[in-house]
Amino acid sequence: MLLFDKEQIRSSSPGKWQEDAFQHFESKMVDTTHKFPCIPATVGFKLDHFRYGFISDPRSDQAAEELAELLRMFGEQSHAFGKYTSLITFFDTPDDLKKQFQVSDYRHLFWDVLSKVSARDEEEWPVQIPNDPHHHVWEYCYGGEQYFMYCATPAHERRQSRQFPYFIFAITPRWVLTQFNSNQQSASQIKAKIRERIEAYDELDIHPDLHFYGSLDNFEWKQYFLNDDNESTAMSKCPFAHLHLKKQP
Repeated sequence: MLLFDKEQIRSSSPGKWQEDAFQHFESKMVDTTHKFPCIPATVGFKLDHFRYGFISDPRSDQAAEELAELLRMFGEQSHAFGKYTSLITFFDTPDDLKKQFQVSDYRHLFWDVLSKVSARDEEEWPVQIPNDPHHHVWEYCYGGEQYFMYCATPAHERRQSRQFPYFIFAITPRWVLTQFNSNQQSASQIKAKIRERIEAYDELDIHPDLHFYGSLDNFEWKQYFLNDDNESTAMSKCPFAHLHLKKQP
């Protein structure tokens, strides 16, 4: 598996669907008319702090193996990529998957992929992060690193901020978000602008599950995959709850 920067993608011709996926992503990031809501993401793209990976059909076990390897590599190198870095992973999304899968199907697929990736994690769960996903400071971890997970799918229509022609994960290290929030005044201003952009970008109001990390009413796992409406996640429990229980002595 390889981690690409954007110039490497442009020069290496990784494949037809890979090039198409990246071109769609680039279009979202540089669109000055229909501005993508996440301002730090557009900055990270412009500065080439992002790294990209191309992964097999997400329904395959191979996809989980590939994502686990990319996360391992990214976790080891991310501090060298820049303060706005994220790992952007594009999955091969065949036409049959695009035609048959609804938002709910992609939600199950998202958690299935993450569960399989976690099963390959050789590092201990970080001691500062609770095992209970229903704790307000829980978040996804791999290789001892903490990450915010974002998923977009071809099935999303009304929530354009979560729509993409391919199944895609954007994975941001917690240290990036902590550094962003270190200047509270600047961060508050940017967050307010982001919320304005979301309202303009989506056909829907801001999703009720979107809160700030660490606040008592926040559950990170609910933000990873948002529905295409303003209903909270249909799952009463995070799928990771049972995985943590299995790891208990």
